[in-house]
Amino acid sequence: MRFIFKTHYAQDIGLAKHGGHLFWYSMLVLLLVAAPWLFTEYWLAQLTFVLIYSIAALGIMLLAGFTGLFSLGHAAFLGVGAYTHAVLSNLGVPFPIALAGAGALSAAVGVVVGLPALRVKGIYLGMATLSFGFIVEEVLARWESVTGGNAGIHIKKPNLFGWVLETEIQFYFLCLVITVLATLGILNLLRAPTGRAFVAIRDSEISAQSMGIHLARYKTLSFAISAALAGVAGALYVHKLQFISPDQFNILQSIDLLLMIVIGGLGSVHGAFLGAIFLITMPQLISMVKDYLPAVVGQAPGLQGVVYGAVLIAFVLFEPMGLYGRWLKIRTYIEMFPFYRKGMFKRQKSFQKSDRLK
Repeated sequence: MRFIFKTHYAQDIGLAKHGGHLFWYSMLVLLLVAAPWLFTEYWLAQLTFVLIYSIAALGIMLLAGFTGLFSLGHAAFLGVGAYTHAVLSNLGVPFPIALAGAGALSAAVGVVVGLPALRVKGIYLGMATLSFGFIVEEVLARWESVTGGNAGIHIKKPNLFGWVLETEIQFYFLCLVITVLATLGILNLLRAPTGRAFVAIRDSEISAQSMGIHLARYKTLSFAISAALAGVAGALYVHKLQFISPDQFNILQSIDLLLMIVIGGLGSVHGAFLGAIFLITMPQLISMVKDYLPAVVGQAPGLQGVVYGAVLIAFVLFEPMGLYGRWLKIRTYIEMFPFYRKGMFKRQKSFQKSDRLK
């Protein structure tokens, strides 16, 4: 079992807690760099989707997992970023500028949507963001002169100031670089005073306010950053598909995004990636298994939704900390064996928050 003795403040805020972190994350980066030569074209495409959804999951994890503000319309930010990037790219704007424009416009929309969060929370905030998602989907479908309406819109290949990314491998490395930068940005944000303010708001708004944290400012900032990351993910998403339409950013997409962080593990950056892997690989596993099931079950049109619902219920009931929480328990069991106690991870009684007494 590893014991870490901290002797200065830099150890407490460092990205890597010990040398083991540096080693394993370096191995992971090497594996991702070598992925185009290790996996087939199909699985490389699936890995690209994992990277894209991980960026969106990082944004909604920041909002829901670290700030405590749940959104049921986050696919709208994905759509705003995707359509903004598609329009700018088709006008000949270079990829980096179009990507920045997609993130900036999504962040601006996130500020507008974040305004209701200043007065409502919980289920009422979810209803407000859900309504926003319906509004954006309808605007994308009706604004035919810009978005192409329900017919959708095509997009050109990424253009990096004259260098066009033609192959899947080139686009994969582009997504990998952007994902790494987004991850480092979120990790540094969380260990900064801003990130600590987000966590304080999540735990208790009254306590955070009593410490001098400006609730309106930080809630709006959280919405803006989360929406910006979703917009960047939407920009990469449209390039991967080469075509988008309004029905791709509906309520089901928003539920998928929320499903990622719940199953991956709320309040964990690792959970965002684990949730993205689950979201991409689960349909593949279902398609592989359904051939061995009875025809009545395997050919049922709602099989995937039933499996998703069952998995979500199972996690909520038996593993509320998600996949990353389960890994932490397994790791602790291995480290403490044979001194592991059966009741070590028994769920503790949670006391009511002070702001519920209003």
